[in-house]
This record gives sequence, C-alpha cells and structure tokens, in this order.
Amino acid sequence: MRTPPPYEDRKLLKWNGFYLSEHTAQMDAKKAAKTYSWPAKPTLSPTEIDRILYEARLKDKNIAIQKEEVNEEGHYLPDIIGKIQGYDALGIYIANQKIDYDEIRNVEFITVKKWSSLER
Repeated sequence: MRTPPPYEDRKLLKWNGFYLSEHTAQMDAKKAAKTYSWPAKPTLSPTEIDRILYEARLKDKNIAIQKEEVNEEGHYLPDIIGKIQGYDALGIYIANQKIDYDEIRNVEFITVKKWSSLER
C-alpha cells in the first residue's frame, strides 16, 4: 500500500479569504481615487493667490489648493485641504506638507462640515 505524499503548505492559499471588509473597502477607495480625474481649475495670478493666502492666515480659514503638478496620465492631483500651519519665504505648510508658492495653480476658501452636523 502506497502512502500519500506529505501535504505541502505554501502558506498563501489559506490566507486568501481572510481580508477584512475594511481592508477591501480601503483598497477599492484607493483604486477609485486613482481612476478619478480632478478637473483643472482656473489659474490664478500671484497677486490673487497672495491675497487669499493672507486672508486665510489672518482669519484662520480652511483652504483648498490645486497644485500645478499632474500625474503620469496628465490629470491633476486631488486638492490639498486644510488650514495654513506655517509659512516661510518659499512656501506654506498645510496638511503636514510644504507647498512652494510657484507650485500653486488655484487656491480657494472652503467650509468643512463638522461631524456633528452630518446626517446619518
């Protein structure tokens, strides 16, 4: 009588079905963000950009910045949203990253909804 060959566990097959639903939702959201293309906003003059940034710093307002940067397909990246955390002679700090003044294509004021005012 022959004995069957020993079972060879490659340690991959049994884990394929164990992704958490949050993880798959997060992967789907990243995939959707990559396929979505943000429209180009109008290019503002340096004077207009300075005026909006000055008012945002002065009144502690939220802003959305569209950079001149595009991805491999030529689409604009999502807006950087938040309050100005700091600035220097070359640029501003917002959302824990530095944006040089010459990289800004468009900047506008936005209102961020509070979590308590969101509907269920």
